Amino acid sequence: MRAVEILERLVAFPSVVGTSNRALMEYVAHYLSEHGARVTRLVGPEGDRENLFATIGDPSLPGYVLSGHVDVVPAQEPGWIGDPFVLRRDGPRLIGRGACDMKGFDAAVLAAVPELMAMPLKAPVHIALSYDEEAGCRGVRHLLAKLPELCAAPLGCIVGEPSGLVPVLAHKGKAALRLVATGVSGHSSRPDLGQNAIHALTPALSAAVALAESLTSGPRDARFTPAHSTVQIGTVAGGQALNIIPDRAEACIEARAIPGVDPRQILAPLAGMRGVDSEWLSDYPALALDADHPLAVLASEISGHAPLQAVSYGTEAGLFQQAGVPAIVCGPGDIARAHKPEEYLTEPELAGATEMVLALGRRLC
Repeated sequence: MRAVEILERLVAFPSVVGTSNRALMEYVAHYLSEHGARVTRLVGPEGDRENLFATIGDPSLPGYVLSGHVDVVPAQEPGWIGDPFVLRRDGPRLIGRGACDMKGFDAAVLAAVPELMAMPLKAPVHIALSYDEEAGCRGVRHLLAKLPELCAAPLGCIVGEPSGLVPVLAHKGKAALRLVATGVSGHSSRPDLGQNAIHALTPALSAAVALAESLTSGPRDARFTPAHSTVQIGTVAGGQALNIIPDRAEACIEARAIPGVDPRQILAPLAGMRGVDSEWLSDYPALALDADHPLAVLASEISGHAPLQAVSYGTEAGLFQQAGVPAIVCGPGDIARAHKPEEYLTEPELAGATEMVLALGRRLC
C-alpha cells in the first residue's frame, strides 16, 4: 500500500521534461530524510531542475545504485480518460502519466526505504533520481560528475526502466542532431532575387538517406533488431507558403548505434556539411554488460528472471557504464505502455519491484 500512495504523490507532480522538478524533489528529500537516509540535492545548470542522491548505509563502502528519472513526457494526447496527473485505479491498473515510465520504479524504491534502513547492510544502497532523461539523459550527467564526492565507487547500478522486471544486458546508444539552412525570402516568381533554404537543406537530407542505407551493411550485432546501427530523419520543417521563397528550413536527425559504435560519429559527416548550421540535441552511449558479470547474476537472482540480451530503447545505463559503474536495466512495467495515453502500471508489478529492492537489501546484509 505504501508504494501506491507514494506513486500517487509522484504522479501528482507534473514534472514534464524541460520544466522545474523542485516541488517533487522537495517531497522526496523530506521523505528520505524523515527515514534517516543521507540526502544530497544537486541543482542543475538550468537552475530550476535538480538531481537527488541518497544513501542508506555507509557511503565509504562500495555499494549499489538504484537509478530512476522523475521527468515525464507531456500528456496532451486526446486519449486520456481522466486527468493524467491524478493517479486513477481501474482494477489492478494504476493509471497516470509516468506511472510506468518511470515513477513506478521510483515509488517502489522509496517504499522499500523504511525496511532497508532497518537492515544491517554490509554495503550501501544508493538512490539516484535524475531530471530530463526524456531529453537525452541530460540531468544524470551532472549527477555522475559529482558521484566520486558522494560515495565510494559503486559495484553496480540498476536502472529501473520498464522491462517487466527482466534484467536487460544491452541497448543501443543514440545521438540527435538538428540541421538548419537559412536563405533569403521573396516572391516565388523571382527565385533569382532570393535564396531557397529548403533547396539548401536538400543535400544534407540526401546525405542522411545515403548514410542510413550504408549502415545496413554493418557492423552488425545479432542481439538487436535491426542488427545494425540506424539513421533516420525524424522531422523536417520550412517555408511559409507556396508562393514565398523559404528563408529557413530545418531537419532533426537521429542515429541509434550498436555497442562499440559512437552514435555521434555516425552523424558527424552531416554536422560538418557546408551550407547548414548544426546543433547537437542529445546523445548517450550504448550499454553492453556480459551475461556472466556479477551484476547480471545479482539482478537475475533478486528479480527472479534470467537476463534478456538486448532491447531497442535507450537509458542512462550507458552513461553509468561509461563513468565506470557496471549497469543493467531492470524495472517494472512494459515499455510499450510508455509515452501513450492511459499509461499504467499494475499493482502487482509495483509490489514486485518493491520486493526486488528488498531482495537486494537482504543480499547485502
